Parts: sequence; C-alpha cells; structure tokens
Amino acid sequence: MIEPDHPKLSIGQQCKLLSIARSSFYYTPKGETEQNLGMMRQIDEQFLETPFFGVRQMTWHLRNDGHLVNEKRIRRLMRLMGLMPIYQKPNTSRPAKGHKTYP
Repeated sequence: MIEPDHPKLSIGQQCKLLSIARSSFYYTPKGETEQNLGMMRQIDEQFLETPFFGVRQMTWHLRNDGHLVNEKRIRRLMRLMGLMPIYQKPNTSRPAKGHKTYP
C-alpha cells in the first residue's frame, strides 16, 4: 500500500492519506525470546500431563523446577498458546430450560 520510492508522495504523506501513524510503517514485530519459547515447551509438556493446572499451579510447578517466573508471565504465555484448564464451571446444578422437572 505504501511505496517507499514514490516520486511525488513522501512516506509521511502516504501514511497521512491512509490514516495510519508513520511509526507503524517502520515497526517490525520482535517475536518471542528463546527463554520464553523454552518455557512454553515446558508448560505444554506439563499441561499434557495435568490439564487441570491453571496459572497459579503452573507458576508453582515452574518455580519448583528452578525458574524465576511470576503469574503474569505464565498467564500471558498460556493465553498465547490457547491453553485453558479443565475445571467445573459455576451453576452446574441449575436445570436447563425446557427440561421437565420431576417430583
């Protein structure tokens, strides 16, 4: 969309026409570090063994393995990986609509 070698319009003018910031044209995403990728592998291995581990238990497990991590980092990585623990949802005793209630 933006041509850096345009003869008449500068990059700033082209960005203004497209209503985007000029910095977003130059931005290149960094990606994850090697340390985070290794931690994600460990989270995945542990999650396959214990799919009921949430963020707190996963943090506790990684700290016992010797990693200095906090819950925010583990929460971000688990969300990035799409991992959701198995647990009982609230209000499981409520009857479904349309089901007959027997005496």
